[in-house]
Amino acid sequence: MENNHIVKSFDQELKQIENFILEMGGLVEIQIHESVKALGNRDIELAKKVRDDDKTVDNLEIKIDELTLRTLALRQPVATDLRSVICALKVASNLERIGDYAKNIAKRTQVLADTNSVGTAEKTIKRMADLVQKMVTDVLNAYVKKDIEMADDIRLRDEEVDHMHNTLFRELLTYMMEDPRNITPCMHMLFIAKNLERMGDHTTAIAEKIHYVVKGALPKEKRPKGDKTSQMSVENTIEGNQYT
Repeated sequence: MENNHIVKSFDQELKQIENFILEMGGLVEIQIHESVKALGNRDIELAKKVRDDDKTVDNLEIKIDELTLRTLALRQPVATDLRSVICALKVASNLERIGDYAKNIAKRTQVLADTNSVGTAEKTIKRMADLVQKMVTDVLNAYVKKDIEMADDIRLRDEEVDHMHNTLFRELLTYMMEDPRNITPCMHMLFIAKNLERMGDHTTAIAEKIHYVVKGALPKEKRPKGDKTSQMSVENTIEGNQYT
């Protein structure tokens, strides 16, 4: 009887951790959406809200950390249960980082408030954000369902985020070369694009942790990486534009 009570209590703790993860993930989804919406509308008040809301995300991570560590200490789980608790600890960290990147976008929105949009860059930013937000939504569903097929699909979709980042990087370099007045807004847009690309990476990391919980090991296949911006230069961009 006592053993059944312990098992039930442990299950309740796991469910509480899961609920905190979902709450945190839901807030992060809103942060992504609102940060890019604030950018597009040059909405300083909304950008400030995104920054303020990040404190709630941070506090949820602390709650998850405390609960998972307490569970590890008191329940001493093994096998799948142990992996589930460790996974929650790491997923919370990934979500917190995604929230930080959304906050960074909001900060740059406040700087860009008095500038005009440059070319089609903000449309690409919006598409990137929509894709990343959908990845976050899906990875949370995969986390609850322990669905490794969905998780593996999310890993593949991150490559599309990388390709969009590459395209935007070249585009913004071109705008800066065409007119020095574009340098300041384009530099901020480059950082915003990088924030979104990193969100995709953290979402993919969550997907890999789901695989670890279910299978007991990370995926054997290396994560597809399409980010080539570290290899790009002004010279390469000029040369590439001559043939497009």
